[in-house]
Amino acid sequence: MNQERTKALMLLKTAKGQIEGIIKMIEEERYCVDISNQIISSQALLKKANMLILKQHIHHCVKDAVKEEKGEEKITEIIDILEKIIQK
Repeated sequence: MNQERTKALMLLKTAKGQIEGIIKMIEEERYCVDISNQIISSQALLKKANMLILKQHIHHCVKDAVKEEKGEEKITEIIDILEKIIQK
């Protein structure tokens, strides 16, 4: 596993723990603003993990595909992902 994937996995595990904590907060009927802040924090971790995965994909998969003159499909995949990110 490369460095980007390792970091992404760590971020995702942290987000998983936060989400479990958020569920507990809701079950305990904690203050809504505190819950919302934890949700925002979890979203930030997910975004960072996604960026690391995309970075790894560009540096490895896309780069290799371009070298083999098969990069158009990989570039289209990246554009599709970026459109999803931007639309949110």
